[in-house]
Amino acid sequence: MTRYFADYAWLGGDQVSDRVLIEVDGERITAVSAGQDRPADAIHLAGVTVPGLANAHSHAFHRALRGRTHRGGGTFWTWREDMYAVAGRLDPDSYHALARATYAEMALAGITCVGEFHYVHHTPDGTPYPESNALGEALIAAAADAGIRITLLDTCYLTGGFGVDLQGPQVRFTDGSAANWAERVDRLTAPAHARIGAAIHSVRAVPADQLSTVASWAHEHGTPLHFHMSEQRAE
Repeated sequence: MTRYFADYAWLGGDQVSDRVLIEVDGERITAVSAGQDRPADAIHLAGVTVPGLANAHSHAFHRALRGRTHRGGGTFWTWREDMYAVAGRLDPDSYHALARATYAEMALAGITCVGEFHYVHHTPDGTPYPESNALGEALIAAAADAGIRITLLDTCYLTGGFGVDLQGPQVRFTDGSAANWAERVDRLTAPAHARIGAAIHSVRAVPADQLSTVASWAHEHGTPLHFHMSEQRAE
């Protein structure tokens, strides 16, 4: 059991509480109580303590798009062209560098855990890396470097739209089928700061007859299931 004593802490609502005792057992906060005297063994937290925030939906490589997507006002489609151009150039080293910078900024802003919606899986021509989860492992390593916890939401992505084949950089997103996706994700391992989750990119990128495979994998493994429910009006 570890105890922390905060001079002030935000516990919800529109004001802070004073003299807050926080008790932690392993990785779980077990008790929070305000108006307490400071125990001799408690770690002192000066100033105002705020609970760590969670970013539930991150695309770490989008950091490279800053200031580059609003020409002429921009649309979803012009933004997507620029995003695909960045996605097409990623490799494990550059992805690690981008993600480490992104996660470090999150940590500095008070975000302590992130859900990374990860769909860039393979080499630019769609061939798997010798280590089939090289890009996902780069993200997990980047989170460790930045000191943030991560849920890697490994994303199934199979089509370029409703009845549309994958094109250009999209070919590196796909495993060919949801069954192949599940087989690859089974090879991912999670160190202490990470967990593996499942994701469906969208209803336009995963055909209806493939959805249940992803959902079943998540259910069987007891992991989160995440998706873009409606990324654009057509969905």
